Amino acid sequence: MSYLGSLPTDATLLQVFRKFPAPAAKLLDLHELLMRAPSAFGAGERELIAAYVSGVNDCGYCHGVHTVTAEAFGVPEGLLTAALADLDSSPVDDRMKPVLAYVGKLTRTPARMTDADAEAVYAAGWDEAALHDAVLVCALFNFMNRMVEGLGIRADAAYAKVSGVRLKEGGYAGLATLLEEDSP
Repeated sequence: MSYLGSLPTDATLLQVFRKFPAPAAKLLDLHELLMRAPSAFGAGERELIAAYVSGVNDCGYCHGVHTVTAEAFGVPEGLLTAALADLDSSPVDDRMKPVLAYVGKLTRTPARMTDADAEAVYAAGWDEAALHDAVLVCALFNFMNRMVEGLGIRADAAYAKVSGVRLKEGGYAGLATLLEEDSP
């Protein structure tokens, strides 16, 4: 239920973005940069990080949308559920496990990050640019999770499917073009 009385109780994030277009446009630019610009991580891997962080935070809206988006980019169905239940025994690619462990720890206990956490990412074959990208995606989705939860934004699985497919097909830049339209 949206905490913004001027919006419907079932308001979506797109409706919030339309109500506050100036910060939304900047946020979507940042999303496009972090989630779709060239990176050591493919778009699906970045969506996997986003969905994982959102799952750790128990943000159903972002977890649902970004799980669908990650799956649209080829992440196997059920992988996120398994990773959140037990990352070590999950079918997540061995190179991605230390990355997800890193962003999970950064989300849960940010002041407890250590050199050993970064070294595990490097030992899996990632470089400093990749660690930087993973941290920025993690930070962005911790921000978005708090925004969504703080505004009382919720969505069902049907909306997550529509939104996730839209993000796969048009990216965040495509979402920005919807700010001026009348319907989500």
